[in-house]
This record gives sequence, C-alpha cells and structure tokens, in this order.
Amino acid sequence: MVDPTLYQQIRAIGRDLYVAGMTSSHGGNVSVRQGDRLLIKRRGAMLGRLQPADLVQTGLFDDDQNTPDCSSELIVHRAIYRATSALAVVHAHPRTAVALSFSRDVIVPVDSEGAYILGPVPVVAVERPSGSPELAQAVAAALCERPVVVVRSHGSFASGETLEQAFQRTSVLEEACEIIWKSELWARVITNRDV
Repeated sequence: MVDPTLYQQIRAIGRDLYVAGMTSSHGGNVSVRQGDRLLIKRRGAMLGRLQPADLVQTGLFDDDQNTPDCSSELIVHRAIYRATSALAVVHAHPRTAVALSFSRDVIVPVDSEGAYILGPVPVVAVERPSGSPELAQAVAAALCERPVVVVRSHGSFASGETLEQAFQRTSVLEEACEIIWKSELWARVITNRDV
C-alpha cells in the first residue's frame, strides 16, 4: 500500500509534468527512494493521470515479483540512487531540451535562474538511449556532478532530495532551453535584418 500523502505528491508531479508539455501521455516517470526500496511509475501508466495502482514498489538492489511491472527506466533510477544521495528522480522528455541535445554536448543556461540552479547541463549520448545499462551508467555518472542531465534524442533525468526539487530542476531546464532557443533565433533575425 502506497502512503496516501506520497501518492498525492507523485500524482501532482506527474500531472504537472504532463500539463507543462514535458512528456507525452504515457512517457516519462518518477521515483522515490525508500531505504533499500524504491517506488516508481508502472510500465505503460499515464504520467498525467496516475492512480495508486500505477505506482510499484521494488528493490533498490534486487529484483522481486513487482520488478516486471516497473518502468523500463528502472535500471537508470536504480543506478542514480546507488551512485548519488538522491531521494527522488524525475525523468521527462522536455521538447526544447531534447531539440538542443542534437547540437551540443553541454547546455549552458544563459538566464540567471538556469545558471544559478543548474549550471552547465551535460548531454550524454549512448547507443541505446532508453532503459539500457549503458544509459544507466552514463546518467548516474553525470548526476554525481550535476543536478540534471539530458540524454541526446531522449529526455532528461533530474535528481533531488525531494520530488519537488527534482521537478523544479526539470522545469528550470526546459525554461533555460527555451530561452537559449529564442535568444539564438532572435539573434539570427537581427543579423538577417542588418544584412
């Protein structure tokens, strides 16, 4: 049985991610560490409409009968918790961040909030960018150094002491990426106008 208060927090974060356009209907996932266990979104559940049955508790280190029901990104969440002091992880598919991931290895926020909260955001590129051991290792290593990472062509993973903090980092990332994109677009317009 999932703690009702924790369920409400996870449900709210899932809804906020979906409403903000940071994931498709069934994409993305969230998890919370609970000692040597973790609570994660069920495989195939709608992030914006999570029900109590859409949350699965499983082992942080070992598989159990619930493991097959977990998100396909379970391997990545486990690696993050094993490598960092994170207590919560938010995985989303923020569109602008994913778009920028194709053209850079580091996303450097130009806005003050992004620079202050995130600093430079690493972009990792792996052959199998979803649910692979290679992805788990690359993301966990990046999150040892930074609070959020973008996986080229896939999405972001943010860690935090709380779900709210991990969500904030995801939200600030997408806002920073939108500001980068719009400022670069505006610079091209001004340059073309001057020609």
